[in-house]
Amino acid sequence: MQKNQINKIFFFSSALLSFVSNFAFAQYPEVREKIINLPTFDDRFLHYGYFFGINSYDFKFSYEKDFYLSTLKDIEVIPSTGFNVGLIGDLRVNKYINIRIEPGLYYSKRDLIFQENPLFTNESDRLREVKSTYIHLPLMLKFSTARINNFRPFVLTGISKDFNLSSNHKNTDDNYSNVFRTRPQNLNYEIGLGFDFYLFYFKFSPSIRGIFSMQNELIPDSVNDPADSPWTGGIDKMVSRGFAINLTFE
Repeated sequence: MQKNQINKIFFFSSALLSFVSNFAFAQYPEVREKIINLPTFDDRFLHYGYFFGINSYDFKFSYEKDFYLSTLKDIEVIPSTGFNVGLIGDLRVNKYINIRIEPGLYYSKRDLIFQENPLFTNESDRLREVKSTYIHLPLMLKFSTARINNFRPFVLTGISKDFNLSSNHKNTDDNYSNVFRTRPQNLNYEIGLGFDFYLFYFKFSPSIRGIFSMQNELIPDSVNDPADSPWTGGIDKMVSRGFAINLTFE
């Protein structure tokens, strides 16, 4: 994961935790006096909501041994901030566990900078822009603590299925025609944490989560010998790594 992405995760996580810590600290002296909002909200067997937020993805590459020993350089990934929006269905299992489905649309963009190669005829050959528009279908388990006034921390874990509408997998062109291709479907595992705030009319829940691909997403270039491609030759595996911050309203 790139240094600038780690800095983004650290910044957003610190801001979120700082806000929540200050809020929670302010609640404890008033436990007996605080007016409880939505006291029966979590007793519902099924409820719905929606979310929107931001994301940042990069790629993790695994290389064939001989290729990496000959270059000793990674492909550079420059992630951009994308956005996500979707719906939520929440099924209550018991007081502390919920099953959630969160179908959404995730848009992201990554720039790949390849190392110098004699086959590159100009500087633009080193750059490939990878845009992804995912239909993102997670199935999550939500584990919550006991409620403290109008505040409740939780953690999330689960799996998700992605359908990439921008994969170019049906395109007969490849990097020789400036087309970078990825596979149209992908399976991920996800982990995250967040906080429920019970407001007067609805529940507001900011959360942050990591999204980790478990399948190779790369489609090699269609040349006589795919290993000869200066873009995809030598790459054994390419998987997505990302994080998302969601603001949820239920």
